[in-house]
Amino acid sequence: MNNKNFCQSCSMPLDSHEVLGTEKYGSLSLEYCKYCYEHGEFINPDMTLEEMKTMVKTEMEKKNIAPAIIEKAINDLPDLKRWKKEPEFSLQ
Repeated sequence: MNNKNFCQSCSMPLDSHEVLGTEKYGSLSLEYCKYCYEHGEFINPDMTLEEMKTMVKTEMEKKNIAPAIIEKAINDLPDLKRWKKEPEFSLQ
């Protein structure tokens, strides 16, 4: 696996099979990590984007990751599949 793939919920690098979440029938998810996604569902489906930002920051700080990298990860969260807002269509 390469480091180009990130969890589309928390932005964790999906750099090994051990960190991949699972789909409904047990296959590995190529989009989500095991901390966010299991058996085809989000582990914490009611989590808000703000709660995810706090959790990501806390976990990255525990690992002594540089503040600039933490800030980038947090700023990138809204663009991930789980959090990205669908464009609104207006009928005029």
